[in-house]
Amino acid sequence: MQGNSQQQAYDRGTNIFSPDGRLYQVEYAREAVKRGSPTVGVRFDDGENAGVVFVAGGRLRSSLQVADSIEKIHKTDDHVGVASAGHVADARQLVDVARRQAQVERLRYGEPAGIEALTKEVTGYIQEYTQAGGARPFGAALLVGGVDEDGTPHLFETDPSGTPYEWEAVAIGGNSEKIQGYLEAEYEADAGADGALEVALRALADAAEGGLESEGMSAAVVDADGYHALSGSELKEAIDGHGLDGEASDD
Repeated sequence: MQGNSQQQAYDRGTNIFSPDGRLYQVEYAREAVKRGSPTVGVRFDDGENAGVVFVAGGRLRSSLQVADSIEKIHKTDDHVGVASAGHVADARQLVDVARRQAQVERLRYGEPAGIEALTKEVTGYIQEYTQAGGARPFGAALLVGGVDEDGTPHLFETDPSGTPYEWEAVAIGGNSEKIQGYLEAEYEADAGADGALEVALRALADAAEGGLESEGMSAAVVDADGYHALSGSELKEAIDGHGLDGEASDD
């Protein structure tokens, strides 16, 4: 009983460590991310083109909901994209931080922001909310990916604690552990953009029940040619072409 009351006392403070060195509000923020729809990022480099593919899962809550209103993948700059999982409103605030920082780099130095430097600016902002009284951590995780000026692709994950991690392929959000297991088994570093999109879709389908439905999902590719968001028809064509639609999985 005393242990529960002590834990509740530390729960009330976003910036108070428990005796065993934990920040409970940060851990709860991570749980909020896990309750969101899954999002996958895959880095690719086939020798001719390099970049990052993002695919975000999701389903419409109603047949009356407009699919285009679901925003989980965002263009941050011509060479950078950001995908999110968790609380969409929190993620949108962080996307705005990334966009502002990308513009600051262009105005101040006359060149595009480096992917790693941009990610660390965002995670520095996130970290401030783990040590400020009267505020809570962001209940969202981001995937920040793109291509540096030298053509090198990068893919970073941000954590609610404000820690950045670099990946070749990664999943965040719901069922992320199962999706990550598929990526670890099937990822090929020398795949092109089409191969990266396929493995991302197959990873999501492996964890989904009843196959994938393009409505509510979104995808984008960031490569040497810039940021390109897949249209609904392009995404549906990719899902159907690989036999990952709901009807195919029922056979």
